[in-house]
Amino acid sequence: MRFTAVALDYDGTLATDGRVQRETMAVLHDCVATGRKLILVTGRMLKELLTLLPDAALFSRIVAENGAVLYRPNTRERLLLGEAAPSRLVDSLYRKSVTPVDVGESIIATVRPHEVSVLEAIRDLGLEHHVVFNRESVMILPPGITKASGLKAALQELQLSPHNVVAIGDSENDHALFQASELCVAVHNAIPMLREAADLVTTQPNGAGVAEVVTSITTGEVERSGRPLPRHRVTIGWGADQAVMTIDPVMDNMLIAGSSASGKSTLAHGILEQLVERGYQVCVIDPEGDYESFDRAVVFGSAHRGPTMAEVMTALDNPDTHTVVNLVGLPLRDRPALFLELLPHLQDRRARTGRPHRILIDETHHLLPTDWRPAPEVNTHFTGMLFVTVHPDQVSPVALRTVDVAVVLGERPSETIRAFADKVGLSVHQLEPCRLEPGEALAWAVREPSSPVRFRIISSRAERRRHRRKYAEGELPPERSFYFRGADGQLNLRAQNLIVFRQLADGVDDATWLYHLRNHDYSRWVETAMKDSFLADRLRHIEQQPALSAEVSRRLVTQAIEERYTLPVVGS
Repeated sequence: MRFTAVALDYDGTLATDGRVQRETMAVLHDCVATGRKLILVTGRMLKELLTLLPDAALFSRIVAENGAVLYRPNTRERLLLGEAAPSRLVDSLYRKSVTPVDVGESIIATVRPHEVSVLEAIRDLGLEHHVVFNRESVMILPPGITKASGLKAALQELQLSPHNVVAIGDSENDHALFQASELCVAVHNAIPMLREAADLVTTQPNGAGVAEVVTSITTGEVERSGRPLPRHRVTIGWGADQAVMTIDPVMDNMLIAGSSASGKSTLAHGILEQLVERGYQVCVIDPEGDYESFDRAVVFGSAHRGPTMAEVMTALDNPDTHTVVNLVGLPLRDRPALFLELLPHLQDRRARTGRPHRILIDETHHLLPTDWRPAPEVNTHFTGMLFVTVHPDQVSPVALRTVDVAVVLGERPSETIRAFADKVGLSVHQLEPCRLEPGEALAWAVREPSSPVRFRIISSRAERRRHRRKYAEGELPPERSFYFRGADGQLNLRAQNLIVFRQLADGVDDATWLYHLRNHDYSRWVETAMKDSFLADRLRHIEQQPALSAEVSRRLVTQAIEERYTLPVVGS
């Protein structure tokens, strides 16, 4: 279950003229019956809201006052998330003849066109409060308080991830709600700017629009539709003409196959790093201890003891915790058994909470061998899996048939893809033998009538740090060094790394500098010798500006290099 919670605005979204239709509430009851959570996120004050809402207990949490108050309907507890409304600000508004002025526990509200007077009062008092609009309403809130901050507090209490939330809104203040959710839905009557920001716009307004989208969530139609959410996709590399190649962070199953030292680990680490940085929860099954140093993950198990299922599952209760299940402390023959014991528990967790969002299984051929037959409690409709293996031909066909994207590295990649295709009964279009350079791979979208695509894989942060040290301070061989020679070839100044390049750049004459700049030699060197397309693109942009002087272009080039590689100051 990808979407396990729905965050709803009240006025203009769930409610029309302050009231919720009976038919809409019936749809919400059906949604809760599937195990999903409802969270109401509104600018209204709580006391007023509770007199209007027909069944507050249907909501797991209510966020009122545009994020300033958190209410737990089952216990009727309230928690103030923002500071109390300052009385001196209220008095100042009255003196400015602002009316009406509604004061809540934290929020102060009025209407247009008093926003100018409100801003003047905040400025004159030296407050850090900010103004949020909701159609004709003008809301004054403490610093940091938005619908996003309120929703985050609710999700933390419910142990849910924002990546499993559908947000539904209609007005300006719902932009923040959208920013804190995975799928953003604007009801049909929403303001134009919110409709543009939405992933989906309902065909019906207000509560009818809410019922429309909630029904599609409850029935699973939203997930089955495979609706693309491009802003969430994870980069795996770059194809021809620098085209970015991506996968869905949650749904796509991916196979990474190739010989030892071919770059499998580099690509896998690069994908995991992106997922963690964006807040997607990951769980790595690590039979050989290759992921012990993975940043921001809690490692269970060591060379001296195996992990326990209880500690892994307890850690995953927190959506912000990422886990590495290190099996190296177990005898080799016992590792598959522990993984197969853990797998149904991970799947049950995903069915209830949508997490962990991505499960990586290293050495898949060992943990899911070709003769593996799933136990009855194992759901073979895998999603969000990342299978990494040296021997794809030794992986269970049950697992291989779920693969959406196959990435092959190393020697004889065409043969590897063909062996994978034969194992699962597929044919590959226009697959020719090829030889991959280091850092290259073939990607095949298994469920599309397309040919495998050659591309350059992303590198992991650890790999980038190592390469940056090498290129900044190390010793590139003569054939990969840069040479300042000038138009007539009288110079032969070798830069074997970026520090030396910068020092030589400061000393060469303007004519020599501009000669190499106009020939695009700097970007070409970075692209070919260092395989750093990001920096090469920046240098190419500088080289393509013919009006730049030697002094200005030299400063821009060295600045770009320093920012990318954090070089020490010259002379330090």
